[in-house]
Order: sequence, then structure tokens, then C-alpha cells
Amino acid sequence: MKILCGLGNPGREYEQNRHNIGFLVLEALASRWKLNFSSRKFDAELAQGSFAGEKLLLLKPQTFMNLSGTSLGGAARFYKVEPLDVLVIHDELDLPYAKLALKAGGGTGGHNGLNSIRESWGEETYGRLRFGIGKPTGPNAKEQVVGHVLGDFSKEERTTLPDLITRACDIGESWVREGLPRAMNRWNGK
Repeated sequence: MKILCGLGNPGREYEQNRHNIGFLVLEALASRWKLNFSSRKFDAELAQGSFAGEKLLLLKPQTFMNLSGTSLGGAARFYKVEPLDVLVIHDELDLPYAKLALKAGGGTGGHNGLNSIRESWGEETYGRLRFGIGKPTGPNAKEQVVGHVLGDFSKEERTTLPDLITRACDIGESWVREGLPRAMNRWNGK
């Protein structure tokens, strides 16, 4: 079994936030694969199915970002899924908007969802699909970070967002079919 975990915050007020790109990509993958988030377990909405001969669990934690790890850790332990069979989809301040990159393990970069995964599951070697949202610039940039990640995508960003989500889905499918190293070779740098 492989787990794809999209990070985000539950609730209508957060639906279009940059911080919720993990949920948006996961919902698009579920639609593509004709899966429904029809059950709840591990404090998450779950969709189960298969693609390319692999059993899949799509997981959207409903605990808010800073507690996401309890959902993913619980599911990974319950299903005995190894970290290399997990892909976490999340927003990334350190990449410019529209840049998508796969990564194998690594630190958290201060991302609250990734911090929670490390604390709750104790793992850092899982795959990551980093969706660049850019970061604020200027003299008050540090003070603007929270507003940026919890803000909705700009009007300009929304014009390209559907195509980026489609590309993120293509990358997710490549990860399922080929594994992380091959998917990284295929997609990183494009």
C-alpha cells in the first residue's frame, strides 16, 4: 500500500488558502482516479482505491496543519507502510510560485505540518511533493509569512493554478508507478 497525504486545514474558510494546496491536489487526484473521501479514521478524511496495480490510501488530516502528523503517523503505523511508500503534498515557501519539486526526506524547513509529522510519526525519510507558493518580500517579509500562507491564492495565481494542480497530479501518478527516484529524475527541473 502507498499513502498520499495532502496537508491543509479543514473548514470552508481555508479551502483556497495557499497552505491548503495539499488538499487541492489530493482532491484532484481522487477525482482523476474516481475515488471518494467517504470514510473518516485517524482524524482524517480517507479515500481508498488503486492505480497502476498499487493499493492507495489518500489521506486529508482534519486536525489543522500543526497536528497533521497524528493522522499520517496513525495511518502509516496501522497499515505498516514504510516511509518510502508515503508521499506528502505540501506548500513550500522556499520555492517560487508555480515551481513543483519532489524531495526524498530532509528537514522540515519550519513547516508546521512537516514538524508535526516528525514529532508524531518520528519519520523524515518519506517522499514530498513541494508546491512552491513563494514568500513575501520587502522590509516586513517575516511578519507577512503567516498572512501569506493562510491567504488565498491571488487572482493572477488562480489563472495558472488549475494547470499546476494537473501537473502535480501527473507527478503523483509518476510517483505511484515508478517510485520516488525515477519520478524525481523525470520531473525535477521541469
